[in-house]
Amino acid sequence: MACPRKRRCVAMDGSSMKETGVITHLKFMSIPVADQDRALKFYTEKLGFKVATDQAMGPGRRWIELRIGKAETRIVLFTMEGEEGRVGTQMNCSMACDDVETTYRQLSERGVEFEGPLQKQPWGSYVIMKDSEGNRFVVGSD
Repeated sequence: MACPRKRRCVAMDGSSMKETGVITHLKFMSIPVADQDRALKFYTEKLGFKVATDQAMGPGRRWIELRIGKAETRIVLFTMEGEEGRVGTQMNCSMACDDVETTYRQLSERGVEFEGPLQKQPWGSYVIMKDSEGNRFVVGSD
């Protein structure tokens, strides 16, 4: 059950519970990349994400965390050993924007590649974006 911070909540059985120890949000999502410099340039210059952390993480690798607007969740450009096969795949997540048509046009003008044109469905519009590493993401409105 969701519980506003610093408040007492009521569980389904009527008992009260505190938020203490409850998971509050997703801290980061890792995007597998083959070239961290190329990916960093794509996500900061083309998508406008901001660097939160960029530090050494072993020989020839870095831990790069990016901020997205006001979101608490960060994006990490890092590939775990043995996970290299995930680079260039369909990501099981969706990125949100205020206006899909405007975002699609603006990102296209910045050179972002898309898998196809904007799709309009009864439940909303979306487009599938590709990053510099070939990873694919659904982009839609909230």
